[in-house]
Amino acid sequence: MTRTFEFVHPEFFWVLLIVPILLYWYVIKRRQQNAELRISSIAGFRTTGGLWGVLKWFLVACRLAAICLIIVALARPRYVDQSTRVKTSKGIDIVIAIDVSASMLARDLKPNRLEALKEVAGRFITNRPNDRVALVEYAGESYTKTPLTSDKTIVLSALKSIEYNTVIEGGTAIGMGLATAVNRLKDSRAKSKVIILLTDGVNNSGFIDPRTASELAQEFGIKVYTIGLGTNGLALSPIGMRPGGQFQYGNVQVEIDEALLQEIAQTTSGMYFRATSNTKLSEIYEEINKLERTEVEEFKYQNYEEGYRPLVLWALGLLLFDFIMRQTWFKSFI
Repeated sequence: MTRTFEFVHPEFFWVLLIVPILLYWYVIKRRQQNAELRISSIAGFRTTGGLWGVLKWFLVACRLAAICLIIVALARPRYVDQSTRVKTSKGIDIVIAIDVSASMLARDLKPNRLEALKEVAGRFITNRPNDRVALVEYAGESYTKTPLTSDKTIVLSALKSIEYNTVIEGGTAIGMGLATAVNRLKDSRAKSKVIILLTDGVNNSGFIDPRTASELAQEFGIKVYTIGLGTNGLALSPIGMRPGGQFQYGNVQVEIDEALLQEIAQTTSGMYFRATSNTKLSEIYEEINKLERTEVEEFKYQNYEEGYRPLVLWALGLLLFDFIMRQTWFKSFI
């Protein structure tokens, strides 16, 4: 809750400009009302009226102060206590299916395709605080790395740990990866279900046809965004293993089945993107982030504490004091 102070009608402060005019008018009026007596010397008069003169101007000050207080009260000062409540509709369930085949170690993206993807996907996940996210890995076969969860710490940690390994059978089973992602979402009750499927090759493994998996996604109301990762032409990619267990790299023609990825996206009302660089990959994830937004409603509650009442009471008190003094003690003098 925040507390602020404001004037509802600050334009009334312009009326304060009449206060010096009233003071000037009062001084002129007093001079015109005083009679003049011309004598050669005032040495014979004792000056004892100093206190009365001060009290006379004190009453004038009371009147002007009352006018100022009334003007400030008209500006309507008040304190505002504001509290905010955010209502988030059911979020989006997102599964990111990541190709972890050896070709993802190609260096046409820096430092390689897999590391570039992990960095961009990490930012994407961080920017989805209201959604649940799951991770699926696939190569020649597929498995769930992380089930749907709203705990972004777990997802980011799992994403960071993804790397190429020989545990998963080699190859690129796009249909298997997509089917596993669909299986993670088919029972979801989220208002929107999304799969982001990324690959850098062609479907050459697995026992599930990618088109069959996309039809399953369509049946369960799941939208699939497909991303083909890799530059146009040749890319420095793993072509073998050295005796020390390190990859040997060479220039390999980049082959992505873009027609298949476009068909999957079209079947599920998604979109296909081609990421040929780190910058392009980042732009794609930003575009997906804009396309799939969770509805967030913000309700603001305001409580007002008016501050003009004390000012009015003080002004009335000063005017009443001025009236009583002029009708009693100072009636013969002022």
